[in-house]
Amino acid sequence: MGLVRLEAITWERLGDLLAERLLDLKPGDGSPWPRIAFDGAPAAQPGHLAESVAEALRIRGRSALVIGTEGFLRPASLRFEYGHQDVEAYYNGWFDTAALWREVFGPLEPAGDGRVLPDLWDPATDRATRSPYVQLPPGALLLLHGPLLLRHWFPFDLAVHVRLSPGALRRRTPESEHWTLPAYERYESEVAPGDTADVLVRADDPRRPAWNG
Repeated sequence: MGLVRLEAITWERLGDLLAERLLDLKPGDGSPWPRIAFDGAPAAQPGHLAESVAEALRIRGRSALVIGTEGFLRPASLRFEYGHQDVEAYYNGWFDTAALWREVFGPLEPAGDGRVLPDLWDPATDRATRSPYVQLPPGALLLLHGPLLLRHWFPFDLAVHVRLSPGALRRRTPESEHWTLPAYERYESEVAPGDTADVLVRADDPRRPAWNG
């Protein structure tokens, strides 16, 4: 990642400023539903920021649907086909990107019907969630959060990357999950999410984020 000037901010203020920015966001493909990425490793907790932005949008009279990619994990038999700590499988095969295209992004295309499935698979039970579809009215925003999001060519209208330095990522990732760290090293090398994203948030100190606002 190149040199980027960042300024300190609180999480609450960050959520408010991002919501203000999203109020005027118009999808480039003519879709009535803006699609926003909150990209980051689980240790960076991008879902917390997505929820904060959704609440700030609600206060401003705009509805938003927050979806986490953990609800679109593939079944355990596929995730662990090559063992429980296979980095290549984690990088390329843990998340059901085809289902995300079909159940989330497809309905939000310009000619879509806005009927989105919020989750598909429960990793705790390793069973289908059977959640009902959610009908998004025109103008509602999709806030999708999860790791490794910016390598799939999803049609995001704005991307936020919540970044941890390698040291912070290691410290804040449970030791049982340290085997996933090489996947994030590869992601940095191949995708450079800090440069690719429209908004960069640095969260090495979880109490004092900074961003490139």
